[in-house]
Amino acid sequence: MQETIVLYPAPGMGHIVSMVELGKLILCRHHHHHLSVTVLLITSPHEPPTTTSYATHVTRTTPSIIFHRFPLLSTPQNTSPTRSRAAMAFEFIRLNTPNVLNALQSISTTSTIKALVIDLFCTSAFHVASDLNIPTYYFFTSGASALAAFLYLPTIHNQNTQSFKDLTNTYLHFPGLPPIRASHMPEPLLDRDDPAYLDFIYFTSHLPKSRGILTNTFKALEPKAIKVIAEGVCVPDSPTPPVYYIGPLVADADGRAEDGDGSGPVECLSWLDAQPSRSVVFLCFGSRGTFSAAQLKEIATGLERSGQRFLWVVRDPPLTDEEVRTRSSSRHEEPDLEALLPEGFLGRTKDRGMMVKTWAPQVQVLSKESVGGFVTHCGWNSVLEAVCAGIPMVAWPLYAEQHLNRVVLVEDMKVAMPMEAAEDGFVSADEVEKRVKALMESEEGRDLRERSRKMRKEAIATWGEGGTSSVESTKLTESWNRV
Repeated sequence: MQETIVLYPAPGMGHIVSMVELGKLILCRHHHHHLSVTVLLITSPHEPPTTTSYATHVTRTTPSIIFHRFPLLSTPQNTSPTRSRAAMAFEFIRLNTPNVLNALQSISTTSTIKALVIDLFCTSAFHVASDLNIPTYYFFTSGASALAAFLYLPTIHNQNTQSFKDLTNTYLHFPGLPPIRASHMPEPLLDRDDPAYLDFIYFTSHLPKSRGILTNTFKALEPKAIKVIAEGVCVPDSPTPPVYYIGPLVADADGRAEDGDGSGPVECLSWLDAQPSRSVVFLCFGSRGTFSAAQLKEIATGLERSGQRFLWVVRDPPLTDEEVRTRSSSRHEEPDLEALLPEGFLGRTKDRGMMVKTWAPQVQVLSKESVGGFVTHCGWNSVLEAVCAGIPMVAWPLYAEQHLNRVVLVEDMKVAMPMEAAEDGFVSADEVEKRVKALMESEEGRDLRERSRKMRKEAIATWGEGGTSSVESTKLTESWNRV
C-alpha cells in the first residue's frame, strides 16, 4: 500500500504556500518513492482565484502532491455583528471537521497515512486524527520566537483576567523574548470576550499534545527562542514535544501564484536590472497589507523627500464600512495611482521610483543586485525571503503576529530597524523619510546590511551537508518511518 503524509493548512495563501513547500521538502527528503503528500484544502465562498491557479501550478510541477478539496459548506454561519472576523474564520474551519474525517477515511482505503500535519488554526482536526490513531504534528508557519510565545500563552491566560487591549501600557514577558506590549498581540487575542480569544487558547494549549512541531525557521536565526523551548520553560506544566526546525522554507521564484496580468511584475524586474547596486528600497506589505488613502499619501511624501530610489507595491485602500454594507463600490480591479497619491508625485519621481499595482514577484525582486533594503509588514514568509536574500529591513507590522516578529527582528536578530507609528498605527511622512534614508545611508543601515549578509550565509549552510535543517528533517522522516 502506498504511504502518504496528509497536510492540512488553514485557508489563506501564506499558510497554503508554506504547507506546500513543506510537502516538497518531505518528498525530497523521503528517498523511497512510495510516498505521496496529500493537501486538504478548505473550499471557501470568498476564495481568491489565485488559490486555484496556485494549486493547478503545483499539481503540474509536482505531481506527487495531491490536493483534496473539501465540498463547499452550505451551513449558515453565525454572522452576528458581535462576532469578530477571526471568530467567524475559526468557526468556518471548525465546521469543516466532518470533511476532515471523510477525507482521512477515504485516503486510508488506498494509502497508509503516516502522519497528519495540521496548521495551528486547524486544531479542530486534532481529535479526529487521534480517534483514527493517526499521529498528529503541527506545522508552525511562523518562527521559533512566535512559537515560544504561543506555547507560553495558556500560562499568561491563567495569570491574568483582563483583556490585552485594556492593558495599554503593560508589557508581556515571554521566556527568551524581548518584552512585548499587550496591545500588540495578534488581534484574536486582544478581547477576552471575543470567542476567537478562547479559540486561540484552545489551539495553543494543544501544541504540547502533538507528536511534534515542525517550525519554519533555522537554528542560527533564533538561538534564544530555540534554547528556551528546548529547556521546557515555555510549557511549565507538561513535557514539550520534539520541535523540528526545518526552515527556511521559501517558495522559489516561479512557485508563487500571481495576481494581475503579469506585465507590471515583469517590467519591474527589468527596471531593477537598470538600477545601481544596492540603491533601491523595496516596499511591499503582503496580500492583506492595505493602507488608508491618507496613509498612502504620507508614504509617498516620505519617499519623495528621502531622495532614495524605490520600488513600491500599492494595493487599493480597504473598503469603507459604507462600501461593504451597500456593496456599491465601483472600484476597478487595480488601484488608481493618480487619484490615490499626491498630485504630480508620479511625474516628479519617475526617474528614481517605480510603482507596481497590487502584486510583485517578491522572491525575484529581493534577489536583484540593485535592491538594498526592504520595508515590510513582517509576515514570516517575507522575513525569511529577506533573510535568504541577505536584505536588511524596516519593520512595519500590520496584523497577526507581526508586532512580535518586529521586536525579535529589531532587538534580537538585529537585521531590521523599526518604523515608529503613532498610538493609532499611523506613520508620518517624516518617519518614512527618516527610516528609508537611515536604512540606505547611515552607519546603522550598513551594520544591518552586514549582519543580513552573514545571516544569508547561515541560511544557505543550514541545508548543506550536516546543516542543522538538513539534520532535523532527516530526524523527522525517521520518526515517521518508525510509526
